[in-house]
This record gives sequence, C-alpha cells and structure tokens, in this order.
Amino acid sequence: MDTIIITGASDGIGAASARQLKAKGHRVVIVGRSRTKTEALARELGAPFHVADYARLTDVQRLASELERYDRIDVLANNAGGIMGEREVTGDGFEKTFQVNHLAPFLLTRLLLKRLIASRAKVIQTASIAANMYGGKFDITDLNNERGYQPHLAYGNGKLANILFTRELHRRYYADGIAAVAFHPGVVRSSFASDTTHIMRYLYHTPLKYLITISPESGGRRLTTLAEGQPGIDWLAGEVYDKDKLMPVKFRDDGGRIARQLWERSEKMLMGLGALI
Repeated sequence: MDTIIITGASDGIGAASARQLKAKGHRVVIVGRSRTKTEALARELGAPFHVADYARLTDVQRLASELERYDRIDVLANNAGGIMGEREVTGDGFEKTFQVNHLAPFLLTRLLLKRLIASRAKVIQTASIAANMYGGKFDITDLNNERGYQPHLAYGNGKLANILFTRELHRRYYADGIAAVAFHPGVVRSSFASDTTHIMRYLYHTPLKYLITISPESGGRRLTTLAEGQPGIDWLAGEVYDKDKLMPVKFRDDGGRIARQLWERSEKMLMGLGALI
C-alpha cells in the first residue's frame, strides 16, 4: 500500500485522483488550502489531511514538518497552483503566481528530499500546455514577473517552471531513487481560475459549444495513472506528458542550463528568507 500525498486535493483533479487512489487501496494524504473543503473530502475518504496556503511560505514549512511524520512517502503529487488576477506580491515578497505555482512546491519538495530519497519516491508535477502557449518568453532574470505582467503570461511561466523543475530534479536525484515527471491534465471543468479576472476564468466556468473540456475524473485519471505507474516501464522519468504521450516543450533549454539556474535562483530566494539553510 503506497502512501500518496496530493496537494491541491480539495477540488478538481486532485480530489478526483484522491478518490480513485483511495478506492484502489492506497493510503492517500490530502493537502488543500480551504480547511472546510479539505476536511470534508478527508472525512468522505477516511483519509488524513493537512491545510496550507501556498501564498504563505511559513505554511509550506509547517506542512513539510507535518508530512515528515509519515514513515514513507511513495508519491508526492505537486498539484496545487492557479492563475491569478492583477499582479500581487505575497507577504514573502514574491509575485503570487510564481510563488504558488513554483516556489512553494519547490520548497516543499526540497524540505522533504531526505524522506523522498529514502522512499524512492515518485514526484509528480501538474504542469499545463500553457507552458507552450504562454511560456515561450520565459525570462530567468524576471522570475517575479515585474516586466510586462499579464495573468496568462505569468501562469505560462509558472507552468514552464514546473517542467524545468521536473527536469532538474531528475538530473540531480534520479540516481538517488527519485523519479520525477510532469503532465498536462487537460482543460478540466473545475473551480480552477476562480481567482483571476482573465478570460481563462470564463473558459473554465462557462459552457462553450466549441471548447473541449474534460471532467475532473478524466483529468484525475491522468494523475492516478502516473502515481500508480512504474518509471522506465509506464513512463519516462524527467519528461512531461499529455495523456499517454510525451508532450513536446517549445521552450528550448539545450543542456538544461535554464533549469539549473531556476533551481539555484529558487534556492537563493528561499535561503534569503531563512526557509532553507
């Protein structure tokens, strides 16, 4: 019985995958921002839960210390994230889209590294095809999206950061037993994009005749498949998937230079706050 931690699990594909994995006999640990919704799902599944707001990095530090109480972590699904509205800086000093989509899950993964290595864990990032649509001009010198901020561009950069993080996590720790993978869940009918005024809010929440959307259950099955799959057999570590196929990434990072810089800059940001030592 695997221990599978899913962040962003109080709704959408996270909740759907939690139900699917619990029904298959796995030990599912639910993490969400809303205490009410997270506790309700945990009660439904008879599963442990934790509450954390990724806009506060102290919440992420506390969450990591709570998750370390589990004797092993077989899967860490970094599923939490979202698109925001007007540019906003968190209390930690970072642009909110960047912090919620990349810096917070990066911090959680870094703080849990020893447990993940000891468990030979799979680390799954919920990325998005938005990385291809809007992340083509990713600027490693402007991670806080200070220049030319637009909600969809910041989101695309965040989702590309998920992919670059996956690649660098693979490069650094695959030999130590961690298998990292990212995936595009599809355009899912859920509460995603509730925090933005961008047109993406209407794409996700308004039934449109020509927009192809999928149910949270279908999107959740993509996460479930990766969580249960075997790296090297069912999927390739260090890669990003759309359904069961490799997803080409338009952003060119030959040699992984930008992925390495993203890792190093993220660590430096967090060390500056004392969140990492």
